[in-house]
Amino acid sequence: MAQKKKPVHRTIRKILVANRGEIACRVMRTARDLGIRTVAVYSEPDTHAPHVTMADEAVLIGPGPVGMSYLVAEKIIEAAKQTGADAIHPGYGFLSENADFSATVEKAGLTFIGPTAEAIDLMGNKAAAKRRMIEADVPCVPGYEGEDQSDDVLIAEGKKIGFPVMVKAAAGGGGRGMRLVEAADGLAAAISTARSEAENAFGSGELILEKAIVKPRHVEIQIFADTHGNVVHLGERDCSVQRRHQKVIEEAPCPVMTPDLRDAMGKAAVDAAKSINYRGAGTVEFLLDTDGSFYFLEMNTRLQVEHPVTEEVTGLDLVALQIKVAEGDTLGMTQEDVSLSGHSIEVRLYAEDPTKGFLPSTGKVACFNQVARAGVRYDTGIRGGQEISPFYDPMIAKLITTGPTREAARKLMVEALTDTALFGPKTNRDFLIACLEKDDFISGDFSTAFIAENFSDAELAAPMADATALAVLAVRHFECDHAKARAKAMHVPQALINFSADETLRTPYKLAVGEQEVMVSVRTKNHAQYAVHVGAEIIELEVQAHDGTHMVLNSSAEKGGGQYVSQAFLSGETLYATIDGKSFTCSNMLMRNATADETGDGSKVTAPMHGKVIDVFVSKGDVIATGDRLAIIEAMKMQHEILASVDGTVEDVLVVSDAQVAADDLMIAIDTGEE
Repeated sequence: MAQKKKPVHRTIRKILVANRGEIACRVMRTARDLGIRTVAVYSEPDTHAPHVTMADEAVLIGPGPVGMSYLVAEKIIEAAKQTGADAIHPGYGFLSENADFSATVEKAGLTFIGPTAEAIDLMGNKAAAKRRMIEADVPCVPGYEGEDQSDDVLIAEGKKIGFPVMVKAAAGGGGRGMRLVEAADGLAAAISTARSEAENAFGSGELILEKAIVKPRHVEIQIFADTHGNVVHLGERDCSVQRRHQKVIEEAPCPVMTPDLRDAMGKAAVDAAKSINYRGAGTVEFLLDTDGSFYFLEMNTRLQVEHPVTEEVTGLDLVALQIKVAEGDTLGMTQEDVSLSGHSIEVRLYAEDPTKGFLPSTGKVACFNQVARAGVRYDTGIRGGQEISPFYDPMIAKLITTGPTREAARKLMVEALTDTALFGPKTNRDFLIACLEKDDFISGDFSTAFIAENFSDAELAAPMADATALAVLAVRHFECDHAKARAKAMHVPQALINFSADETLRTPYKLAVGEQEVMVSVRTKNHAQYAVHVGAEIIELEVQAHDGTHMVLNSSAEKGGGQYVSQAFLSGETLYATIDGKSFTCSNMLMRNATADETGDGSKVTAPMHGKVIDVFVSKGDVIATGDRLAIIEAMKMQHEILASVDGTVEDVLVVSDAQVAADDLMIAIDTGEE
């Protein structure tokens, strides 16, 4: 380890944020509060993104693919020089943990708001990091982190460790290049897939193996270090609710934490940071076993996605602290000064479809209405009308709630999510609500197996609309259809709008909700009362409150009534709506002029999302069986296998490796032998 240089104070006046989306906006908010000007960089699809308009200046750095824009260090350095920025904040993801980028920034005479290149290099490789932690006496999971990366050696070492075993990319994180292997016969395929995914995501196919700890909690310690030798930890975050090793819900403090355990884990994290002469914000991640044992997992040498929950319970602005350290100042606090107050929960809103295996979802954000309430915070970089592209991570926003207790924060989160309207691409909003209302989450007694243990395929399926829900959707359609007419008829008394003296006059709708297709009709009784015919049932609805997208209705159905809270937004013939926290996409088929010609028999293999074809495993004439791998598509930084759903012979292959495909593009045609 090189000798530390004497700290030099550098006043930062203009920061270029080498990132996009919510983290770019987050950094810019603090910079603005500190009187520091900001520069945004952006790709062509992000031309009108919020982080671009929020910055004082913005520079176009290339087309959508990250390898041609956000990952091109030379373009970012040139943008900083062009705009006169004197510092670069990398955010997280992209180049934030790229040691070469950190070194290049410093070499260009700019301040890198983050750790040294040497620290990034040490901790950026899981194998090297684990070796260093073992030297520093930080508890580590048994495994293999050797330099011999041949398949034979990895397979042999995996068998020595014993199953289940984790295969992990040595570089990077976020669940990419990571596979859980339950038995020996699955190890070779897991190594191949993990290596391919790691090479595409991080440019390195190096892997490590670790003994899989059964049902651990994922607990991380936030550390901060300045250039004067001061290192403190800011408590812990529990990140155990994960899907595909990607965090979904985080909270601070950890529900099962004790003062003694916090001291022990905090000391291990601080020791880890000191062992590499760390600087700035960092996170040391641990697996916490049921017996209180904990093991080093990795160290993230950057600000984390989940940093807001630490800010909420400590009262500190971590971005402001990053800037302070980067300027050469001391932290201005000791470990005794750090205290935790209250409880904070963060959920990640992903553009993905939980009803279809959490496939990434793209398209235009039709509407994004946020809750304005004490204890509720949004960190977001999207707005209504913005296009969600396939080029970037599917996390599009974060919602954070804080209360005096964990239960208060949880209840507030459920309410805030229920009242959040995010329409357009499919999202995991309903899934998040379901997670928060599970008994295991409420009790705090859960592990990283939480989702697998608490959700069946049936629970992840799209909700069915019962008669009352269909009636509510019909009224929302009717209200949205007539909004423009009402706006043009402001001179007409409100009580007469939509009123008809002929009680037999009905407005028909053919509603398609998922696989349901139902004829309904709406009859207005006055400006706030409706009779909706759903089959033989008549459901009367009375509007109690209505402020545009938000509506509260009372119903009196033949099979019982109740109050329903709904949010809705109409785009063409498609209505995006929520009813009591459940999301529905509802189309009026009477307004749809064309329908797709779909066989639905599995013979036409189409792309499930926009993305890049990584590999194609079949050729014309190949005989295939159900479950065979046909191709791999990469979208939003994850690889997705395309499997055959029928037996047959490959009739045609219309895609090649490295080609871009759009959702529903025909990729492969299969002859099933059926007429």
